[in-house]
Amino acid sequence: MTQKTVVLNGDRINFDGAVDYGILSEEVLVYGDSRPEEIPARAEGCAVVVTKELPMPAEVIEALPPSVRLICEAGTGYNNIDLRAASAKGIAVCHTPAYSTQRVAHTVLLHMLCLASSMGRQFRMLAEGDRRNFTQHLMVPHGELGSKTLGVIGEGAIGREVIRLARALDMKVLVYTRHPEPDVPGVNHLSFEEVLAGCDYLTLHCPLTEQTRHLMDAAALGRLKPTACIINTARGALIDEKALIDALQQGRLAGAGLDVQEEEPPCQGSPLYDMPNVILTPHMGWKGLETRRRLVEMTAENIRSYFAGAPIHIVNG
Repeated sequence: MTQKTVVLNGDRINFDGAVDYGILSEEVLVYGDSRPEEIPARAEGCAVVVTKELPMPAEVIEALPPSVRLICEAGTGYNNIDLRAASAKGIAVCHTPAYSTQRVAHTVLLHMLCLASSMGRQFRMLAEGDRRNFTQHLMVPHGELGSKTLGVIGEGAIGREVIRLARALDMKVLVYTRHPEPDVPGVNHLSFEEVLAGCDYLTLHCPLTEQTRHLMDAAALGRLKPTACIINTARGALIDEKALIDALQQGRLAGAGLDVQEEEPPCQGSPLYDMPNVILTPHMGWKGLETRRRLVEMTAENIRSYFAGAPIHIVNG
């Protein structure tokens, strides 16, 4: 039986034409992007709807045609989908975990290295024609990671890979997670407050929920050392962005590496674009070519498994 599939915002993953959506099922419709009012008609006659971080609120799900049986979120997070509305309509929702573990972990490392060596400031100096880093002594802070302590919030697949990389650099690691693993040399599990107070770099690896929204608010940011840097490759709203900007501007925090932001992209006038102590990247942690191809392959496996009667990665049942 052919399970017709519609990809609602294919350009989000296949922005360079290097990904093959044809492997999802025997019949696949692909739209570059979709407005909410377009979704019900585009899903007509389709059994599967594939999205990538596309908002699917209750009113959109309730308007889906009866042919839809499965919504596939092509990604790890699924806070963009109203699970209650999907369940009420008898639609299963699955996600695609652990497809980008290494690539996101590498992005964390990239941000830490850039912050440690003031790369943002160095690039800006060159762009402005300022070559004093070459002609005089080094004009910006430049330090090592090996002697520093990394705080990790969340110990899922990505968090564990970040810990592995940090230990390879001889960093000490402090971890806060709801279900702690046993301590090992160089890796200690502590309370949330203890991790914040003890780290030089803090990296976030937890899902965005009602409980974790603005996890790093003004009070939490205030627990960090003024010399500390925060890195977020998970979800932008884990950090209260206004409080973060205030802390950075007032010198109560040394730097931030943000691959995700509360609003993506940040508004045109956001101070984040021009702050010398911020490394800002466009949610690129999952966007490596190999990562995106793996994502589509795993989404195809989700679809095959569901219609074979052995569904995997279901998040609403």
